Order: sequence, then C-alpha cells, then structure tokens
Amino acid sequence: MNKENLSLLCDFYEYTMANGYLESGMEDRRVCFDMFFRNVPDGGGFAIMAGLEQAIERIENMHFEEEDIEYFRSKGVFSERFLEYLRKFRFFGDVYAVPEGTPIFPMEPIVTVVAPAPQAQMLETLLLMTINHQSLIATKANRIVRAADGRGVAEFGSRRAQGSEAAILGARAAYLGGCVGTACTLSDERFGVPASGTMAHSWVLMFDSELEAFRQYCRLYPDNAVLLVDTYDALGRGVPDAIKAFKEAGITKGGIRLDSGDLAFLTRKARAMLDEAGLPGIKIVASNSLDEYIIKDLIEQGACIDSFGVGDRLITSHSNPVFGGVYKLAAVEENGKIVPKMKVSNNVVKITTPGLKRTFRLFSKKDGKALADLVCLADEEIDPSRPLTIFDPDAPWKKKTLTDFTVRPLQVKVFEGGKQVYQSPELKEIRSYCAEQIGTLWDEVKRFSNPQTYYVDLSEKLWKLKRSMLDNGGVYRPE
Repeated sequence: MNKENLSLLCDFYEYTMANGYLESGMEDRRVCFDMFFRNVPDGGGFAIMAGLEQAIERIENMHFEEEDIEYFRSKGVFSERFLEYLRKFRFFGDVYAVPEGTPIFPMEPIVTVVAPAPQAQMLETLLLMTINHQSLIATKANRIVRAADGRGVAEFGSRRAQGSEAAILGARAAYLGGCVGTACTLSDERFGVPASGTMAHSWVLMFDSELEAFRQYCRLYPDNAVLLVDTYDALGRGVPDAIKAFKEAGITKGGIRLDSGDLAFLTRKARAMLDEAGLPGIKIVASNSLDEYIIKDLIEQGACIDSFGVGDRLITSHSNPVFGGVYKLAAVEENGKIVPKMKVSNNVVKITTPGLKRTFRLFSKKDGKALADLVCLADEEIDPSRPLTIFDPDAPWKKKTLTDFTVRPLQVKVFEGGKQVYQSPELKEIRSYCAEQIGTLWDEVKRFSNPQTYYVDLSEKLWKLKRSMLDNGGVYRPE
C-alpha cells in the first residue's frame, strides 16, 4: 500500500504560525502539546482509542515536494527561510500515545507531542482528524456490539460514509471496536477486516421468479448462501421460497436476511417456519437503519436474530457524529527547564491542565477491574504499596482511598527523536486487546444511559500547579 503524503491536509494557520515561530527565533524551542477530548460520544461512559497506526504512518511520511514549496511561495506570506525549512523537513520530536483499543476518558492526554514548536504545531490537524475519526467509529461500533449481546455485528456502511477514507478506515475502526466484519472489500484487502455480503434486491429482480433467484444463488454459493427474503412478501413468498431452495440444494447451514418491516415480528415467524421445515441451522440476519437502541429493543422483544448488519448509523456515528478531540499547548522549554502553560476560560471545561504529564491507570489486585486514572506531572511516580486518595470528578467533595492496586502507565512512547520506536500490533491483536480492556471496566461505567462517571483525577502536585496558575491568571510563577 502506497503511503499518501497528507502534509498539506492542515489548517492553514498551522503553517503561518510555524513560519512565525521561525521568524521569531523559536525554531528550536521544544514544546509539549496534549491531545485530549472533553466528552464521550452519545453520553457514554468511555471511548475507545483508535487510529494510532495511521497517525504514525502520516507523521513518518510528512514531507514537502517542490510543488508544495511553490504553492506556499505563491501565497506571499511565507519567508524563504521557512520554505527552505519545509524543503528539508524531517520530524525529530517525541510522541507518546495511548495504544489503540484502550478505553479512554475525558480530559486525560491520549497523545502527547514533545518537539520543536514549528513541528509540533504542524501535526495538529493531522493527529486530530486521524484519531478523532477512528476513535468515534470504534466507540460507536462497540456500543452497538455490546447491545447485540453476543450476536455478530457486521459493518455495512460504505455507501453512506462521508468519502472513501471514511469508509475504509471506518471499517477498520468498527472491527477494532468489536464488529465481526465489513461489507467494504478494500478494508479486507488492506487491513484484513473480514469482508462478507449477502445479496441485494436487484439480484432477485433480475430473475423471472424469486425462487429461481434463490436456486441460482444456492448453486453458486452453497457454502455461503444468505438469501434476502423481503423483495416481495417476506413471510408469504420469501421465506417459503428460501426454504425450498435450501432443501433442493441440500443446504442446512446458510441464512436469510430481512431488511424491512417489523423485524421482531418477522424474525419470530421466520424462525418458526425454518425450524418447522427442519432447518435450525439456517441463521437470520437483520439490517435496516439499526443502532444500539433499536437492537437492544429488538432483543428485548424476543426477535429471533442471529446477527446484524449496521450501516449509516455506525459508519457516520449518526447520533453523535463528532469526536471532540483537541490539541493544546501544555508546556514550553526555556533554558533547559519545562515551563507549564495553560489556557484559561470562563467555560470551565475549556481550562487546560498545564505541564508535561503522564497518566496512570490503577487496577484492583482482587478482580483486575480498572479503579481510576491519575494524571500526574512527568517526574511523578505512584507507589502501589501506599494508599492513594482519588476524588470524584463529578463531586470533588467526595473521595475514596485506594489500596491493594496495581499501576500501569497509560501512554507508550511512539517516536523518540523522530524515530519510530513502537510497532503497531496486528489489527486482530488490537481487537482482542480492546475486548479485554473493556472487560476491566465496571458494568456501571458501560451503561448506555446515565453511566457511572469513571474516576479521572489529578495528582496533588499537578492539582496545586493548576490551582496556583489559575490564581495568577494562567501564568506560571515558580516558587
């Protein structure tokens, strides 16, 4: 697969600022930017980190061709020195990130970039668009998969995706989040996401009768015959014709698909008809504008559905189509020292947390459940042999003391001095890791409605730094 150069897929101001940093003598000043998000989509209790593999590829491939240099020159706002800087560009910063498939929570750093100011600034849009999109789709897919309660969910949304990359990478993210496969052939070729499909109504309409359409499909695909039974009359013609075609072909393991109507009623009736005909191995697939809430309702109503095909409401995250990741300056290096920086706002959620940081996840030794995340300054360590007090993010006056826990740093180093030092696992490994890590969350955190807020707290040292900077209007004043 050719690596596409997306270096110019950036907000224009990133380049005017980078040019300004050079012209202001800040070419080599190292800075720290954090990517984090403020709210979980759909009011959920957690999100899923995704898209890191593509972010790594894009950072590695960031360079500027002569035609790019000429484009910048034509704008009339960039110095020749900056154009020469772009001509010789090579990223040589450090990047830390949460591995793909990890449950993530608001306001904690998921990607940290430590690099010269122009370089760190130019990564903003690239990182945000890559991580935001796939994290959104992986999170939505996992909600739908959990609603299906063990039944398979296939991603069927390419034709409704917002462009080719959204379809291809969306299918990757959906598989990471727990889907069993995709209808997108290119995602199978590129990433190994299992591609599958049934048939469209057009196949049935091409034949003189529905029965003949089914017979021919069974002849062609005896090991993978899934027949769409609602082109005309699902229960009156479709299911009886499917039963006849299956029996004539000697197929006992296949499927039918229903794409319209009252799916709870139709699938119960279809299941009874298939069982009465001696075809208990024929599975029922349902599709048609499904999401986690509809799927949950269908199951509660006794629908006899073995798997689901979910399209536009998954691939676009229809109910909440934006993952609000942001990229904010947290520190600069001056004379060899880290100087914390923070944004202050009347809107509390927009106040940033200053400093070069690291985040730890704490797990119960008793049952392996995730207890809390603690965001610390980079030079801090957590001693699991000592009790640790964590404050409730929704009610800071409430606190709990943790004992008998283990500690794991949340981020891994991805780039060191511009060299990639982290190898992305295979997608199947990420998918398994994701399921395993979601298993460490309490059921209360995984509720669809009014989930329990997971504890994400600041260390006492970091909290005091933030408090003192707020008292000084956002300015750091060393003691």
